[in-house]
Amino acid sequence: MSQDIRDFVTPSCDLLALGEPTHATPVFAEVRNELFAQLAERGFRSIALETDRVAALVANDYVQDGTGTLDRAMSEGFSHTFGGVEANRRLIAWMREYNENRPSEERLTFHGFDTQTENTSAPSPRRYLEYARDFLGLDVDIAGPAGDDERWSRTEAVMDAASSPGATADAYRLRAIAAELLTALRSRQPQADAWSRAELHLMAGIDLLRYHRQCAEPLEPHERYAPLVATRDAFMARNLLDIRAAEAGRGRTLVFAHNLHLRRQASTMRVAGTETTWFPAGALVAPLLGDRYTFVATSLGGSEDIALEEPEPDTYEGFLQKHVTTAWGLLPASDVPPATVRIDPIPRQGYFPLDQGMLNDADAILHVRGKNAT
Repeated sequence: MSQDIRDFVTPSCDLLALGEPTHATPVFAEVRNELFAQLAERGFRSIALETDRVAALVANDYVQDGTGTLDRAMSEGFSHTFGGVEANRRLIAWMREYNENRPSEERLTFHGFDTQTENTSAPSPRRYLEYARDFLGLDVDIAGPAGDDERWSRTEAVMDAASSPGATADAYRLRAIAAELLTALRSRQPQADAWSRAELHLMAGIDLLRYHRQCAEPLEPHERYAPLVATRDAFMARNLLDIRAAEAGRGRTLVFAHNLHLRRQASTMRVAGTETTWFPAGALVAPLLGDRYTFVATSLGGSEDIALEEPEPDTYEGFLQKHVTTAWGLLPASDVPPATVRIDPIPRQGYFPLDQGMLNDADAILHVRGKNAT
């Protein structure tokens, strides 16, 4: 049993994926902080979280050179409410302290690799497209075809095809504008940070147009979720590959997200009474990276945060509770024998139990004992 993540990083690995089985408890983010500090001593120079890529620029500005304040980094540099997680605040503060007085090539970089999309909402692409337009200095009307931002962000625009603007003439006009902006941008010589920021904003706008186009598909309610989450994970996969391309000359990257986003095979979750299956970011990235991709899945014993009781002894978590003797520990996934899938968690706890499929996908398991840890 180990508490040193470096024991599980092979020489070929340059993208280490650390999952969490639920977003409902901060314990995994706290362990992640410990592990990232270890990894910074082994050539890791960046971390990517399950938060919006454009918003993360604000947090990274603070991490890199202290631009703004820590409060602003947390309030504007995260999406999906993750800026309110205290472990994330400690991560950003530690990275800023680590980078102080270090040369740029040794500084740690903070990335988001997600989009702004939620299960029931997605913002207008307007401001992202306008950012790129303004960088290029072009005279193009985007506000006109985009219309009111609420037109895009309201719940009905995602949940009801008839209410979605994604397949309207205005949306197609915006798609044409975005394509023209992308051509104009990529015909210019990249100008370091300013050019990269413009490209990130533009790709975010294009992604939102694609997501809203999927929202406009006339599908039955039980059919809507799978293509939407698959679309989101496709964006996440591309973002991860882009992040690695940007970081390749500096060092390795730790990515932290839900297990279901990082596993190597299809993910399944129950939505509105229907089993929904899709290929997550990990399943799209892992075949391209081969042995450069390492996946550490996580599991949990008991938790006061989400009122999760101790697991039954014959479950995967039960086995891990007996063999992890400290607050948390790491072991090879192949060391976990076949067992019973835990059935006591309920949906509101948000916990996805270990099963044999997840073990087959993972290189290692990080188990947190939880409320009865010693």
